[in-house]
Amino acid sequence: MAAQWGVGMIGAGPGVSALHLPTLARLGESFRVVRVADGGSGRAADLAARTGARATSDAADVIADPAVEVVAICSPPELHAAQAIAAAHARKRAILCEKPLGTTHDEVDRVIEACRAHGTALVVGTNHLHDPAWGRAKHYMLEREWRVRGISVTLALPPNGRYHEAVTELPAMAPGGRRPAPDWGNPAVVAAIVRQLILGLAIHDLPLVRDLAPDLERVAFARPAPPIGCSVGFVASGVPVSLTAVMLAGGADALWRIRILTDGDEIDIDFPPAFVHRGSAAVTVRDADGREIRYPTDPEDGYVAEWRALAALIDGGQTTEYDEVAADAHFAIALADAAAEWIRAEAAS
Repeated sequence: MAAQWGVGMIGAGPGVSALHLPTLARLGESFRVVRVADGGSGRAADLAARTGARATSDAADVIADPAVEVVAICSPPELHAAQAIAAAHARKRAILCEKPLGTTHDEVDRVIEACRAHGTALVVGTNHLHDPAWGRAKHYMLEREWRVRGISVTLALPPNGRYHEAVTELPAMAPGGRRPAPDWGNPAVVAAIVRQLILGLAIHDLPLVRDLAPDLERVAFARPAPPIGCSVGFVASGVPVSLTAVMLAGGADALWRIRILTDGDEIDIDFPPAFVHRGSAAVTVRDADGREIRYPTDPEDGYVAEWRALAALIDGGQTTEYDEVAADAHFAIALADAAAEWIRAEAAS
């Protein structure tokens, strides 16, 4: 029987509660949660009680705990890099770091350097990249050998406090209990929000885009999409890419879709909403004659798959592709920076 690795969770938000803890419960043959840190919110105690783990308000306690062999970093994005580096220096066996791995190129380089130096297995929580449906879609495209002509990424999500907090530096609530609206007339604010939306929300799908079009060439446009959202057009490896991410008022049903246009067909990959376990994405292929193929979904989703991938790294069945992990992170940061710069330059012209 494979070893059961002790997991320390840094963060106690909805991602940990709704996703990571249930996933680890399903993978009990490989993992057990032994420590949960909440950063002072007080939520760690309740989450730890669900698994028999110990609670703390200090991430350093998780990293220092000898029972913690695997560190899951689910804290605010600006803390990811420092916590990952600390975990690597503490000689933890593995790290699962939520997106983004870092918010700057330098942060990413330092995380990769630390993990490589200490042999720390590293998986970034890009659940869409690990989704079994993406593997099927790539296999189909490789068999056809048709050229990719265009990619669109569309995210239309219900209001979600986690994403609101990830993409704005404004206070969470205004007097009277309502969240303040961003100042869309201020280019600096707009540029910062669009950058954070790319690194906090669109980053789910950018590794998939990079799989098909790895070289970012230029941003054609970048605009905000109130109430909270953005629309960005860019070119990568000669392929035009359209990215639209918006949180809609009124609690509309989620739409999370990647559409890939090739020389001979159109491929839609429809992902389930965030924070639920509904199995894999759905893949639909339409050819030039109008024929449609719908691939069956897989009962396991990308959240389960990313933890299985981490287990394979720890057990020695796979090796961490540090260069690929770094390239995905650098691609997202480069796009976020270029989009923010486009907005600032457009306002100044």
